[in-house]
Amino acid sequence: AQALLAVMASFYGVFHGPEGLKAIAQRVHRKTERLVMGLEAGGFTVEPKLFFDTVTVEVGALQGVIMEAGRRERINFRAVGDTKIGIAVDETVRPAVLEGVWRAFGLDFKAPDFEAGYTRLPQQYHRTSEFMTHPVFHMNRAETEMMRYMRRLADRDLALDRAMIPLGSCTMKLNAAVEMMPVTWNEFANIHPFAPAEQVEGYTQMINELADKLCQITGYDAMSMQPNSGAQGEYAGLLTIMAYHRSRGDMDRRICLIPVNAHGTNPASAQMCGMKVVVVKCTERGDIDLDDFRTKAADAGDNLAAAMITYPSTHGVFEETVREVCDITHEHGGQVYLDGANLNAMVGISKPGEIGSDVSHLNLHKTFCIPHGGGGPGMGPIGVKAHLAPFLPGHPESGGREGPVSAAPFGSAGILMISEAYILLMGGAGLTQATKVAILNANYIAKRLEGAYGVLFTGFKGRVAHECILDTRPFEESAGVTVDDIAKRLIDNGFHAPTMSWPVAGTLMVEPTESETKAELDRFCDAMLAIRAEVKAIEDGAIDTANNPLKNAPHTVEDLVGDWDRPYSREEGCYPAGAFRVDKYWPPVNRVDNAFGDRNLVCTCPPLEEYLDAAE
Repeated sequence: AQALLAVMASFYGVFHGPEGLKAIAQRVHRKTERLVMGLEAGGFTVEPKLFFDTVTVEVGALQGVIMEAGRRERINFRAVGDTKIGIAVDETVRPAVLEGVWRAFGLDFKAPDFEAGYTRLPQQYHRTSEFMTHPVFHMNRAETEMMRYMRRLADRDLALDRAMIPLGSCTMKLNAAVEMMPVTWNEFANIHPFAPAEQVEGYTQMINELADKLCQITGYDAMSMQPNSGAQGEYAGLLTIMAYHRSRGDMDRRICLIPVNAHGTNPASAQMCGMKVVVVKCTERGDIDLDDFRTKAADAGDNLAAAMITYPSTHGVFEETVREVCDITHEHGGQVYLDGANLNAMVGISKPGEIGSDVSHLNLHKTFCIPHGGGGPGMGPIGVKAHLAPFLPGHPESGGREGPVSAAPFGSAGILMISEAYILLMGGAGLTQATKVAILNANYIAKRLEGAYGVLFTGFKGRVAHECILDTRPFEESAGVTVDDIAKRLIDNGFHAPTMSWPVAGTLMVEPTESETKAELDRFCDAMLAIRAEVKAIEDGAIDTANNPLKNAPHTVEDLVGDWDRPYSREEGCYPAGAFRVDKYWPPVNRVDNAFGDRNLVCTCPPLEEYLDAAE
């Protein structure tokens, strides 16, 4: 779920390879064994007898004294019960650190005094099978080669540093380098999640200030910085609602009303919290059907726990009845969960906490500039009104009353300073202007493409919010052109495709954000209009229905320089409107079947006979 972190871990493996990782592990164990040899020589009992990198030392009544002595050595120990101390060693530990640990225990040893081996890791536990056998784990040992390998991979991607990524409901916008610099600062990057409070006063101040700013922006009274993602924020928000109902003795409140135009993850989150999902219809305009909502709220009665709505809606519209929806929910004793996925259309203009909602999650990786590419990292803090504040998730180590939803007190705290820097740099006026431009940009695209593409949903004044849904479904009937064809053709134009087939199958959901200039918006619109002209040529019989630029997209360099037997020119195929003549993005491969793997599962599990053999 946190792709960026997974990529970092994979590069670590690629650079070191199996030999390097094994050598690191051996050094870690030798250091741990050397440390234990000193502690045992000093008369301490160390458990367990067999270990890799973590041990527990029996110290009795000396626990507090030793832990304080460790802090004077700039070393933090872990208290285990009232009489033991836990110690973990990694590859960053140097001989001076081992000597500092011994001093904290009242011992005067030097690292060379002990020659460690592998006596505490018996031979039967040593790995003998090969691992990481793919060539990629053996070809990038030199830093130069590793740098070039990463450069080659980056060149295959179409990222925000090349072009607009108009993914609807994902808010792929500028992540300024200056906002991300603090992530690398030692004072933030190398803080343990459970470091003593007196050692992280600056970190704590930053988190508290960010929470206060988010409360001001949203109109909520309290904020939990625990959830690691928007989806986890939904889960945490609903748990907060359920805890509130239980505190009032409302044990049967489990029904959750979710309109069809709500965010796609909402039903799953409600199910995970033990709620029963009741779906509410939408009108032909895409708005919540108030009559159906009112009826189902009344049917739920005293069993209504919550309503989950998205505002502006997932259809990209500011619904004018949102306050009425909140009022109906409250009349029946339910709480309103307003999904914060589209907060990029609200900051500085309206506050979810003042609309009538009780809780929202905020996607810091969308609205507040934490990088969103590739699936993360994400943060999904939840804001609540005062009556829900006592039921927010929290970690026991940080005084939380309700149970945690993340292993650490503040989730992925290491990336919070990105949003903090973004808000400080923008200020209130800047944040408001960004929202206005995001809405303006979406409406500009909708207006420029009017007539060529139908805009599926609009408000009562014919406007959209910060995103719009372009209806490409008619082209399949008129020209045999699918939404996939258009998405692949946009690659030739140097654009990442908008969100495909969600929330409406066969459509494109476009969100330009405030980051894009008018020139880039026009380049995208030019590309979309040129694609529409190609569709028109198919409709008119001017080009072949099966062998045309749309069906053959995307076009690679191999296509350009190889044999060409197509009924359109190389230039038409490879350099359509919107594509750069210089610095053009070239896709590394031709079209792939996006859904093939999902529809043709291949089991890689060992056959059952192997399990039987192992058991015997």
